[in-house]
Formats: sequence, structure tokens, C-alpha cells
Amino acid sequence: MKINELRLGMSSIKLKAKVVDVTEAKEVRTKFGYRTRVASATIEDDTGKISLTLWEAQIDEIGEGDTIEITDGYVKEFRGELQLNVPRKGELKKVE
Repeated sequence: MKINELRLGMSSIKLKAKVVDVTEAKEVRTKFGYRTRVASATIEDDTGKISLTLWEAQIDEIGEGDTIEITDGYVKEFRGELQLNVPRKGELKKVE
């Protein structure tokens, strides 16, 4: 799948993209009441860019310039922008 094909509510997304940048991690309190680290990455392919939410260990696994593959991702909206997420059952990995 390509980034320009992503729409709000889509799930079971598999795509490959390049990490353009990663924000500094910050600590937040989840709606379930526990604290966790979160960051945001901008990823792109030849069709566009989208924000990718990174949680805990994912933050340390990827960096600017990496090519990543996402399996079983989903799209939601945050502050008026589409955002790609990888749930616990999904996978986010660096590829060559």
C-alpha cells in the first residue's frame, strides 16, 4: 500500500516508507492512567508523507533516514491530521 491511499479508519495496513524525521520523546499519561513515552515520526514514500506515532521501544528502534516496514497498522485522526499507528499486534521494523 502507498501513503496516498491511506484513509481515516483503515486497518490491516502494510507499507514500506522512509523516516524523514523523529520528534523528541515525551512522557504522557494515557487514558488508562499510566505513564508512557511517545514520539512522532514523519514517514514518506514516492506518493506522500504521513505522521507515525511511536510508543516506548519503537522510539529507540528507528531514526531519521531509516527505511521501515509496517505490518497491521491503522489510520486515525489526531488534531485534524491523519496519523498512522502500529498496535501491539502489529509490527514496525527497519529494512534495507
